[in-house]
Amino acid sequence: MNLKEMIIGLEGLKVKGDLELDIKGLESNSKQIKKEFLFVAIKGFDVDGHQFIGKAIENGAIAVMVEEGCDLKALAIPEGITIIMAKNTREALAIVSSNFYGNPSRNFKLIGVTGTKGKTTTTFMIKEILEKAGKNVGLIGTIATYVNGKKVKDSDRTTPESLELQREFAQMKEQGVEVVVMEVSSQSLKLHRVDGCEFDIVLFTNFSEDHISPKEHPDMEDYFNSKLKLFQMCKVGIVNTDDLYGAKIPKLFPDSNIVTYGIDNFAKMLAKDITITNSYVDFKAKITDRNERIKTCIPGRFSVYNSLAAICVAQKFGISPEVVKEALASVRVPGRSELVDNKKEIPIMIDYAHSPESLENILQAVKSYTRGNVISVFGCGGDRDTGKRPIMGEISGRIADFTFITSDNPRTEEPEKIVSEIEEGMKKTKGKYKVVVDRTQAITEAIQMANKRDIIVLAGKGHEPYQEINGVKHPYDERIIVKEIIDKI
Repeated sequence: MNLKEMIIGLEGLKVKGDLELDIKGLESNSKQIKKEFLFVAIKGFDVDGHQFIGKAIENGAIAVMVEEGCDLKALAIPEGITIIMAKNTREALAIVSSNFYGNPSRNFKLIGVTGTKGKTTTTFMIKEILEKAGKNVGLIGTIATYVNGKKVKDSDRTTPESLELQREFAQMKEQGVEVVVMEVSSQSLKLHRVDGCEFDIVLFTNFSEDHISPKEHPDMEDYFNSKLKLFQMCKVGIVNTDDLYGAKIPKLFPDSNIVTYGIDNFAKMLAKDITITNSYVDFKAKITDRNERIKTCIPGRFSVYNSLAAICVAQKFGISPEVVKEALASVRVPGRSELVDNKKEIPIMIDYAHSPESLENILQAVKSYTRGNVISVFGCGGDRDTGKRPIMGEISGRIADFTFITSDNPRTEEPEKIVSEIEEGMKKTKGKYKVVVDRTQAITEAIQMANKRDIIVLAGKGHEPYQEINGVKHPYDERIIVKEIIDKI
C-alpha cells in the first residue's frame, strides 16, 4: 500500500524522505519486520521501541515512524529511510493499521462492550442471540476470538493491540462476518488500541474499583474517563442505569441515542418478577410490545443485567422475542459462572475467580440463592502475588459452608507451600475445610459431599484447559474432569 495513503487521518506529522513508497506490511515489533515494511516505534512502560529502529532497518524496514520528543540524532537513522514523526505513535499505529487493512470495521456492524464486570458474559449473550438470528458473527474478548461459530484462537488480553485488532477485523471481513461484538477494556481505550474503529453500538455494563496501578490508571476518575472515550466514538449507546456511574452517561452525552436498562431504577428496558435459583434465573421484560418471560442458565442477579443489555442490542437489530428467549436459555460462557451438566444433577459451577474480590463476589452471589450448602474448591497460582493467598482463604472460610483448599497452576512453587499459606487465612475463620492438594481428588470429594440443593464452586481455572506445573501446561479441562469423576461414581 502507498505510504501516503496509510497516513491519511493523522494530523501534525513531520516527514523526512519519500512518501511514495509501496509498503508491504507494518509492525511495532522489530523482530516481525520484513522487507519493505513500515516500523512504528512505541514507547512502552518497560521497553522503548525507538531502541530497536536499527534492528528493524536491518530486517528490511524502508520507513520508520517515531514519536515527538525522541532524539533523532542519537537514533542515527540512515539516509534513504523515510522518517515520519507523530505526536503519539500508539494513536498513529491504530490509524495506520486501519488504513493498511482497508478500514475493515466499515464493512460490518461493530458492537463494543465496556465496564468493570460483565463484559465477557454480555458479549457471549449478544453473540448467541445474533447467531440464532442467522447472522455471521465475530467475537473478540478475554477468553478467545470466535469467527462464525468457531474458536480461532485463545486470547492473552481483553482487547488486542491495534495492529492485531485491525488484522483480525480484515480476516473477519474476508470470512463474511456481518457483526463483530468485542470487549473494550479501559486500558485499550487509554492506549488508543481501538482508535480507527467505527462502532455502531457501544454498551456500558457497570463500574467499580479495579485496574488502579502505576501501569494502568492512577485513580478512579482516569479509569472512568477512559471508558467514556467509547461513547465519544459512537452515537448509539446502551447503559445500565442502576449503576451510579452508568446513570451519569446519558447526561454526559445528550446528543447520543442512549437506551437504558435496569432493575431498581427507571429504565427503558426493565426486569420484573425475578426468580434466582442455583441453576438459572428468570424474569419478565418488555420486548417489542409485550412482556416476555426470559430464562438463562447462568444463575445470579448479574445475569439479569447482562441479559437485559443483550436484549437491548437485539432490539436494535429487530430480532424477534422468540429468538432472544431461545438464545438466552441456551447460552453458556466458558469459565464464567458456567454450570456443568451432569447426570447426578448437582449444581457444579466453574468460574475464573482467581483474586480476593472475584472469589468473594462469586461466593456471595451463589450464597444468596442456594438453599443448601455452598462448597468452595479453590487454590492460588504459583509465582504470583503471595499476599492474596491468606486473604482468599479467609474469604472462603467466612462465606462458604465448606472449603476444599487445593492446587491451581503451582508453576515452579511447591503446591503444599501454597495451600499452607491459604490455610493461614482459613484458620482465622470458623469455616469448615479440608486440604486436598490434588485438585481432581478435591473435586471428587466435593461431588461426593454434595446434593441437588447444594452448589459446588470450582474457582480459579475457569476457561483454562490446563494445569501449569514446572513450566509445563498439562491438559486439565474441569468440564471433562467433572464428567469423568461422575461416570466413575
